Amino acid sequence: MNILVVRTDKLGDFITALPTCKVLKQYDPKNRIIVCVAPLNLSLAKACDFIDEVIVDDSKSSVFELSRRLTALHIDVSITLFSNTRVALAQFLAGIKKRIAPATKIAQIFYTDRIVQRRSEVKMAEFEYNLELTKTLFPEIDLHFEKPLLKFDDAKEIYESFSQEHSITKEIIAFHPGFGGSSDANWTLDEYTELAKTALKTNKYQIVMTFGPDEQKLYDYCKEKLAGTDVIFYISRDGLVNFAKLLSGFKLFISTSTGTYHLAALVGTPTITFFAESLFASSARWKSVSDESIQKHYMIPQDEGKKAEMFEAIKLLLFLL
Repeated sequence: MNILVVRTDKLGDFITALPTCKVLKQYDPKNRIIVCVAPLNLSLAKACDFIDEVIVDDSKSSVFELSRRLTALHIDVSITLFSNTRVALAQFLAGIKKRIAPATKIAQIFYTDRIVQRRSEVKMAEFEYNLELTKTLFPEIDLHFEKPLLKFDDAKEIYESFSQEHSITKEIIAFHPGFGGSSDANWTLDEYTELAKTALKTNKYQIVMTFGPDEQKLYDYCKEKLAGTDVIFYISRDGLVNFAKLLSGFKLFISTSTGTYHLAALVGTPTITFFAESLFASSARWKSVSDESIQKHYMIPQDEGKKAEMFEAIKLLLFLL
């Protein structure tokens, strides 16, 4: 069976779709898993051995062009995890006979199977809602999947090369101060540099601060604030897959709830993650696809006094690592 899984939004959102792809492949290895993704996620999708083919929707070509590309793939059924009118109409025009999606937005009129989920109630995590949609196709499907979900044969080589380049002899704790995705809360850059200094005091770990390719200003600011320390500053310019391989070797990854947090969790790296004090942006909704035993979540309070208390508690945690 040719099964199309659609998730055309940001990095973290796409990673919440990967367990769905995995269990569909596990259910029947003969299933051909095709994903429709945003350009950002092309390389990561291609790196997953449980995905057979990738189609990119860049939103620039016409909906008719997208539908023609889908038609050529001879898709039997589609599962759209997060819909919009464009991808819904393209599937309809492509003549996919069974089209499954959550019953939300006007776009639902283009699907044959509209599943009421009410994700805003956050009765489960985003990736768990995604998994639930597979039961419409295979009611008896096993939703469990091996963790970490993604492994690389050459990850150790990438990590060792990075360590050699930067003369690293200790385990790495990484801070990622960037802000993006659905994240609604984070510490300031000054607070991140203070956390990094606290971790340095243990003298047990190498501290690395990581930045996305478009975060040069954040990189420059943090580097200036931490001048004279042993902190290493790294801008990820070699693509998502290379960054994922590097992350898999880290002892701990500390960030807000953004795409890089989900990427670190995808490859099994322990995480400390900061979330907003709201149901929509909470850890209940956006917990990662990694084993829960290696996830530590903090909901940053809006109250300044409670926020200050939490910050001191995190500093103590880092000092005692």
